[in-house]
Amino acid sequence: MNSEFLAGLNPAQREAVTTPHSALVLAGAGSGKTRVLTTRIAWLIREGLASPAGILGVTFTNKAAREMQTRLTAMLPVNPKQMWIGTFHGLANRLLRLHHRDVGLPATFQILDSQDQLAAIKRLLKTLQLSDETYPPRQVMSFINGSKEKGLRADRFAPADHFEVKLTEIWREYDRQCRREGVVDFAELLLASYELLSGNTALRQHYQSRFRHILVDEFQDTNRLQYAWLKCFAGDDNTVFAVGDDDQSIYAFRGAEVGNMRDFLSDYAAGEPIRLEQNYRSTSRILAAANAVIANNRGRLGKTLWTDAGEGEQIRVYRGWSDGEEAEFIAEEARALKREGVSLADVAVLYRSNAQSRALEHALFQAGLSYRVYGGLRFFERQEIKHALAYLRLLANPADDNALLRIINLPARGIGARTVDGIQMAARDSGDSLWQAACQVGGRAAASVGRFVLLIEELRTAADTLGFAELVSHVIDASGLTAMYQADKDGSERLENLSELVNAAVSFVPDDPAQAMVEFLAHASLESGDHEAAAGEEAITLMTVHAAKGLEFDSVFLTGLEEGLFPHEQSFADPDGLEEERRLLYVAITRARRRLTLSYAQTRMLHGQTRYPLPSRFLDELPPELLHPINIEPVVRKPVETAAPWAPTGRKTRTPVRTAAPEWVGGFRVGQTVTHPKFGLGVITDAEAGGGESRVEVNFQDAGRKWLDLRYAKLSAV
Repeated sequence: MNSEFLAGLNPAQREAVTTPHSALVLAGAGSGKTRVLTTRIAWLIREGLASPAGILGVTFTNKAAREMQTRLTAMLPVNPKQMWIGTFHGLANRLLRLHHRDVGLPATFQILDSQDQLAAIKRLLKTLQLSDETYPPRQVMSFINGSKEKGLRADRFAPADHFEVKLTEIWREYDRQCRREGVVDFAELLLASYELLSGNTALRQHYQSRFRHILVDEFQDTNRLQYAWLKCFAGDDNTVFAVGDDDQSIYAFRGAEVGNMRDFLSDYAAGEPIRLEQNYRSTSRILAAANAVIANNRGRLGKTLWTDAGEGEQIRVYRGWSDGEEAEFIAEEARALKREGVSLADVAVLYRSNAQSRALEHALFQAGLSYRVYGGLRFFERQEIKHALAYLRLLANPADDNALLRIINLPARGIGARTVDGIQMAARDSGDSLWQAACQVGGRAAASVGRFVLLIEELRTAADTLGFAELVSHVIDASGLTAMYQADKDGSERLENLSELVNAAVSFVPDDPAQAMVEFLAHASLESGDHEAAAGEEAITLMTVHAAKGLEFDSVFLTGLEEGLFPHEQSFADPDGLEEERRLLYVAITRARRRLTLSYAQTRMLHGQTRYPLPSRFLDELPPELLHPINIEPVVRKPVETAAPWAPTGRKTRTPVRTAAPEWVGGFRVGQTVTHPKFGLGVITDAEAGGGESRVEVNFQDAGRKWLDLRYAKLSAV
């Protein structure tokens, strides 16, 4: 056995690298899974158990594939092109290139990325004379891709209703168009290569004979089609080595099937998984928190992370009065870390929803701290925000030609490119603005352009009577943006961002209220243009928890730990959804190496209105001895607004710490969860007694804060 490659491996890693059988390796966060994967390949080749050409290595990202190839070439004198190491789609493409005739594709077939695919669907809908309002292109694309990822073809799909019948017809025509043009989309790559292997016994046996060792990274993220594709390569004599972590399965919305891990154990008689539990990233307190949270999920394959890196700091828990105060606290803490010599590149701020970044970006902007939004755009650069701002810009300045060009046919209102070209030519000839030219349009385009002109005029009239925040909300709805994204299957995040734009308008304080719109637009431009870090500059990383998977930072701030936000309200109706939210929290916690700060807000703006969310149930799943609660009171606070700070108890109830109010009043106590026949579920946050009267203040989940006289209120303890 070659000790060169095995030196430095812990016992579990060594067992995984050298196992002679198919195996499922449960690789906990920070447990060295990439090292195990690459070392196993190198060990197989050095020991003569496999040739470079007999290895099939499957990853989920090109970055992971390149990293494996780089490490292997450093360990062995091999040509990386000999090995089939790549993503599912990359390997499927390689297979189809070799056997294009068998699937009826030209040798020069091209691959459609998501934008190309969307453009192809829009073109098809126009050819079929179908309205893209009735059949939104993104929804059509999602339907086609989602069906293909389940291994289905249009002629084998069973529509559930008339709408799906029509979508299936569009899908069938789309496939014909792609075949005619010699192009394939990403979903087609995998499905066509699966059909090629599953339907051709001789070819399947050829590849099973060639690839004796199959290795798969991030196995918990595979969907059903990907797993079926892998099984085509795995004959009776092949060894399949799957590395994954069921506790980090967070992509169910993309079709990931965590059940594939259990199926693997039975399909390959793999016995007990090999568990990589030693963590080389985080302190023991951080790992203890992650273990405590994930232990509440049912049906886990089971593992417990541990480290010899030391106990480390307690996990800090901060309660902000508002989401703005929460963001200011994080900005100030980041400045303190910078003063201590911590590089901003080692600081990350994580959030459950993209819309949360707006308040955080504003606080960092005000603090003069550079930041970078990882895997996405800054708030004011997001497509839907720029659309809404363009409507406001045109209301504020009719001569803003760029704003008009952006929204004149968005949402689609039948104003084509030829009409827009005519408006531009007319404006150029007359020296007028595009708005002035649009107001003069006649002929066949008069009706569609006239509707747009009337819309803007109506919005301008509304601007004279509505408050600024009300106007922003009205513009988003009246323009059709809300309806457009509601019709988009993937539009929920964009709707959340538009809602956050209304929140930004509510909290914006102009120097001159009469110029609120102009000042807000300038504010949006300034925040969009400054403090995005330049290449190579140290900067705080802002990202969603989903985007953070696979990354690590010295200091992590995890924000918005509130019911309805994290866990997200969409998970409440589905036990599996709540378990995925818990896995998402597990991923977030294990991103931190040394310092972890959890935070939540007592009040948060939603759709322009103040809401009073309850602290996340996940906070109660963290052992109190691991936590250090922080209670920073604002300089000025009205007594009625001062809510009880949450303190970890380790129990399933949320027990606020309170000294000013009597402990028990009329049979109720501060911190008790109650229900009211009209207002619903809430938590008692304050109490008063005297003169024969007793009353309590209840923070209701939906109705907000209310004082109730216990002589008349029909409260019940939960």
